[in-house]
Amino acid sequence: MRSFSALLFSLLLVGCATPVPTTVTEVVVGSENHNTLETAVVAANLVETLNGEGPFTVFAPTDAAFAALPAGTLDGLLADPTGDLTKILTFHVVPTKAMAADLKDGQVLTTVSGGELSVSIVDGSVMINGVKVSTADIVAENGVVHVLDGVLLPPAPPAPSNTVVDVIVNSENHATLEAAVIAAGLAETLAGEGPFTVFAPTDAAFAALPEGTVETLLQDPTGDLAKILLYHAVGAKALSTDLTDGQTIATVNGANVTVRINDQGVFINDVKVSVADVEASNGVVHVIDGVLLPKQ
Repeated sequence: MRSFSALLFSLLLVGCATPVPTTVTEVVVGSENHNTLETAVVAANLVETLNGEGPFTVFAPTDAAFAALPAGTLDGLLADPTGDLTKILTFHVVPTKAMAADLKDGQVLTTVSGGELSVSIVDGSVMINGVKVSTADIVAENGVVHVLDGVLLPPAPPAPSNTVVDVIVNSENHATLEAAVIAAGLAETLAGEGPFTVFAPTDAAFAALPEGTVETLLQDPTGDLAKILLYHAVGAKALSTDLTDGQTIATVNGANVTVRINDQGVFINDVKVSVADVEASNGVVHVIDGVLLPKQ
């Protein structure tokens, strides 16, 4: 891929006795082996950033490196350019100019995204996180580019260690739900392997019920209270992105809830999800603005 920027740069080179200094972005654009990286940088809206003052060190995977990723990986990343794609691209950039001669075995570099890259020297070759630098020291006006034979993938974030029950217990807005779950003897169940999706009414949601309702439910914790609580739990992990308008979901109670999605947000049985996707080790919690009441 030869963009307008690359053609303009080539014309400038022809017209000048001394090559025009380039930015690290223009080094990538001017390369015949970095079309995928160019596409990714443009999609993630990082061109202006990498054309900035810097200095930057860019570890630039070749087209072959991207092609070696599992099938569908690149398409998935390009479909979400401001998400994982940006995280991966910024994991290839260090906010300083580091020539190959500056890199030492055992050195750790901090990327612009806060990640860490480990440098090793093997048989005279520089390796970054075990990936070989095939061409080093392509100097640009605002930094340097090192060509890589592979794509650097940041480590996956650690899995949350708290269960859906812990999420509720640790929330400042779910004291009533916590008391109800404990009273109904469901804490151990919801702390189990799961996975679970819990629609978690806030204290304000319980307070909005008719006067005396919560007190009455707590007096019969294994009866109606348990039925209502289990109507807020699904025996599967359903992130907000998994939900579709009109979808019906079977709860642990056995009854279904209905999903509605519009420009106002996501609704469960017409109750709005105010905070979505609070992930836990055994599922996910969605905070809701009302209490779901199963049909009698």
